[in-house]
Amino acid sequence: NVDPSKSWHIMYSINDTDMYKKIMNAMTEGYIIGKDIENVSKWEKYFEEKEIAGMALDVMNIGLCDLPSGKVIVADPLVYLDKNCTPYLVQAPAGSYQTEVCVVKQHDGDCARYAAVRLRFNQNRAVKFYEALIGSEDLENFEEGEYFGFNVDAGLGCICDAGINKIIAEWQEKWEKENPDGEIYNDYFCGFFKESYKQNPQYQRDGGDWINWQVPGTDYHVPFLQSGFGDGTYPVYWGFDENGKVCQLIVQFIDIELAYNDEDEEE
Repeated sequence: NVDPSKSWHIMYSINDTDMYKKIMNAMTEGYIIGKDIENVSKWEKYFEEKEIAGMALDVMNIGLCDLPSGKVIVADPLVYLDKNCTPYLVQAPAGSYQTEVCVVKQHDGDCARYAAVRLRFNQNRAVKFYEALIGSEDLENFEEGEYFGFNVDAGLGCICDAGINKIIAEWQEKWEKENPDGEIYNDYFCGFFKESYKQNPQYQRDGGDWINWQVPGTDYHVPFLQSGFGDGTYPVYWGFDENGKVCQLIVQFIDIELAYNDEDEEE
């Protein structure tokens, strides 16, 4: 909980000294530091300003995200969230946190788009951001300006605790046995998304763009939400405060300046 390098050291010095050396070498050579977001105020702007790149913004709270172990997984919940998911090396403080979404409001016939998601673990401002890593990344072939991220193939992302994920995997296995001809989105989740739209229509399409899912048989909540422009690979960042402690988790779906400044130039 001091800084990323020390957190990685704790994670790797026991089980994987080779990976630890790779991470330390990458930091020494500037690769990981290069991924550090220099303009820290960028994320503050996403969640504080009303307009960026000519686009009207708002912040939407979609409820609690429970992290009882602090071991975080960010994944496409319909395609890639399974019992084999690896949580990030850095851990969040165990607890329950509000899920804040930076929304690019509807414009020119396009629906509202979710640009970023934030969990705040305390009220401190972040002074550095580092990309969240799981430990299997190819650091040797990493190029400046690239990121690793998580893959989305069903247009959705979620933030899930590793312990809760095990419960979900058991529940899903049971559901699939009980519904051998079923399809988990159409036959289960679809109704939750439609109900979410009915209850909270702002910044959603009529089929629903987010849910705060209570895992069956538990009090745990996992937020599912639209992944910006849809399928792709999206980065996740840890924010550290001036004391070197994790204070935020950011999931970026849209680089607002890049996406909408380019749109203006095309026009």
